[in-house]
Amino acid sequence: MLEVEDIHAYYGEAHVVQGASLQVAAGEVVALLGRNGMGKTTLIRALMGMAPPQLRSGKVRWNGTSLVGLRPNEIAARRIALVPQGRRLFASLTVVEHLTLLKPASANTGWTMQRVFGLFPRLAERRGHRGNQLSGGERQMLAIGRALMLDPELILMDEPSEGLAPAMVQRVEDVVLELKATGLAILMVEQNLYSALTTADRIYVMEAGRMVAETTGAAANANPELLHRHLGVT
Repeated sequence: MLEVEDIHAYYGEAHVVQGASLQVAAGEVVALLGRNGMGKTTLIRALMGMAPPQLRSGKVRWNGTSLVGLRPNEIAARRIALVPQGRRLFASLTVVEHLTLLKPASANTGWTMQRVFGLFPRLAERRGHRGNQLSGGERQMLAIGRALMLDPELILMDEPSEGLAPAMVQRVEDVVLELKATGLAILMVEQNLYSALTTADRIYVMEAGRMVAETTGAAANANPELLHRHLGVT
């Protein structure tokens, strides 16, 4: 389980995350919602040990072990993977090269290249194409596939539906649910409210660096006033 308790993260002197707390259990999809500029991406970066921001106080525990002060590679070694906002692919590397950066093509346990290709057949077709030759949807598939090659128990996804066509958004939703069915835990920052409601077991709403609401997808659908108040939607 991921346990985040009262964390405070800064960009310089800007106090961006102001005492946020949340939990993600094994096999659970948790969505983090909020308007732009509320601290969601900063929170994800802080959880992965990325700098900036600076995590100045609070607790981050994964399966009871503190992650505070660890470098991103040390956190990844604890089977926590990141699908970053904007995909962050290497323009000159092929699909295969992206998938084998951390695990050889001959690997036959956990998430293998062939298993990723089974999840995303389109990547198999484009295996020789470079990062800058892929469509937005294909890049998102590859970013998810690259994260899976770490054999994670938890994936942090930052805006997985951003900039995607509706059909690809639906495919990402389906993949999230497929991964959940394998027992994988997912913490997902999402601007697409309806995508979040489709996939999330629980929802946190973030405003001005703080968690201002916690609910379930069903409860959020039944209480549109909550969404209107914090997200500006009905």
